[in-house]
Amino acid sequence: MRYLISVLHDEPGLATPEEHAAIDVFNERLQAEGNWVFAGGLAAPETATVVDNRSERALVTDGPFLESKEYLAGFWIIEAPDLDLALKLAADGSKACNRKIEVRPFR
Repeated sequence: MRYLISVLHDEPGLATPEEHAAIDVFNERLQAEGNWVFAGGLAAPETATVVDNRSERALVTDGPFLESKEYLAGFWIIEAPDLDLALKLAADGSKACNRKIEVRPFR
């Protein structure tokens, strides 16, 4: 089963060089163990653009948008046989990037 591991960030700014190094080691481990599908880091929330085409014409708005204490900073998509392994990998990812993590299964 595939899982989305979301990295939640509570302040603007990029990961430190030490965090990047730890994330690289974690990424290499995911790849070596066959759990890696895809991963990426995201630019700061103020770079976001929202497109809403639910009405008669598309509305495009530049960010930032959310009054939030946290925002999505990056993610991994992993392959794991069960939630237990996904949570263990998420815990290791949380330690690597020094951030809170959310895990969600794909449907």
